[in-house]
Amino acid sequence: MGYDESPPDERRASRSDGEGAYEPDRRSRPTRRDDSHRRSDRRRDRSRDRSRNRKRHRRSGSPDDARWHQPTSRDRDRDKGDERRRRRSRDYDQNGVKNSHHRRARDDDHDDDREKNGKQLVKRSGPLPSQADSFAVTKGEEPAKPKEKPNYGITGALAAATNSVVQSDGSKIVLKYHEPPEARKASPKDQWKLFVFKGEDIVDTVPLSQRSCWLVGRELAVVDLPAEHPSISKQHAVIQFRHIEKRNEYGDKIGKVKPYLIDLESANGTMLNGKKVPESRYLEIKDKDMIQFGQSTREYVIMLAPKD
Repeated sequence: MGYDESPPDERRASRSDGEGAYEPDRRSRPTRRDDSHRRSDRRRDRSRDRSRNRKRHRRSGSPDDARWHQPTSRDRDRDKGDERRRRRSRDYDQNGVKNSHHRRARDDDHDDDREKNGKQLVKRSGPLPSQADSFAVTKGEEPAKPKEKPNYGITGALAAATNSVVQSDGSKIVLKYHEPPEARKASPKDQWKLFVFKGEDIVDTVPLSQRSCWLVGRELAVVDLPAEHPSISKQHAVIQFRHIEKRNEYGDKIGKVKPYLIDLESANGTMLNGKKVPESRYLEIKDKDMIQFGQSTREYVIMLAPKD
């Protein structure tokens, strides 16, 4: 088979002599690692060339380039983000304050379009409308008004009917006042009297303890104490005896009947000791108090008779 028949010493000498030529040949021989590096370099170069060509085709707006470059989802998202940023920069000024004129302009355009179409939407508050009402609104019509439900609240008609006086001719006079639940007659021990003065003369004396309520006015059919002055209303004021309970310092209830004055919203008012009485409010009358009705010059002085 072709053996080297030279002696071993010569073989070693020839190998040692050719070591210089053997090393360069071994270095120049390509390895697998070098091949992989070259392949990766080629791939990198190809990818760079593709990216350059892509950018070049984007810059040129020819139809062939548009057909060649199909936008991807990433490109679309990037375009949407740019458009959103541009819109946001338009809505805000340099100081960061939001500009509302763009929104106002859009609203005005929307309103103009609605007016051109001849449809005016009806804004409603509360629960959602029915299907028929919603269709009527979309057509520009006014929805049907709901039927009025029966009202079972207090109207005062029944009270007026029961608190009225029928005259001989059939006409009715509605009383403006009715006694409260605490109405009582004065105690027999307390003899209250009303002295009517005209100037310095006593015109009349009224024993107030005989009844619990005295209606003063010009309506002779219903009043208890007539007053003929034109400034006095038909049902002007009331002197009412009321039983009021109070607690003493020991917590015990002590009740007593006292006279009170109330004005029935008269036109010219009522005076108590020179001061105007508030309307529809009870004020306690004390011994030797003076009352005046309207603009009448007559003075009504209430006095409590001394006890024996």
